[in-house]
Amino acid sequence: MINGAFGSGKTSTAQMLQPLIANSMIFDPEDIGLMTWKIAPKEVRHTHEQTDDFQDMELWKTLTVNVAGEVKKKYQKHFIVPMTLYKEENFNYIYNGFKELDKELYHFCLIASEDTIYNRLVKRGDKVGGWSFQRISTSVEAFRSEIYQEHLLTDHLKTTEIVDIIIKRLNNNYG
Repeated sequence: MINGAFGSGKTSTAQMLQPLIANSMIFDPEDIGLMTWKIAPKEVRHTHEQTDDFQDMELWKTLTVNVAGEVKKKYQKHFIVPMTLYKEENFNYIYNGFKELDKELYHFCLIASEDTIYNRLVKRGDKVGGWSFQRISTSVEAFRSEIYQEHLLTDHLKTTEIVDIIIKRLNNNYG
């Protein structure tokens, strides 16, 4: 699992990691979130789920773990999961569900300052003041928690350096 604030480099890291990890594939829970929105449009959702974040839908986290289980059973691949999971309840549910699917689960949380995240979002072309910008403070603060270990401080790292750190950590546990 590669966690971190929106714009922290999760997807870029996952894409660089995938060819380096034998028998692996990228599994992106965001795809399940977008599908969940289509299956249960706002007007049919419960009141507390009528937000602009599919992670507020109970169905999303349940489907994420269930779909991962079915994909794992069918294809027998290691997952590389880039996803911002800063809501502790969702993180715990998905982490524990994934841990049941694969005992060799690793979680890396890409940490950066609010300024760094802001600049990365601008650089990738997100609309200033938009959805991802509105979550900078909340997610940066949430990821300071110890439950999101292992923290990788990325303010001054290139994606290739983040990948190297993760690969070394994985190799230390396999060797």
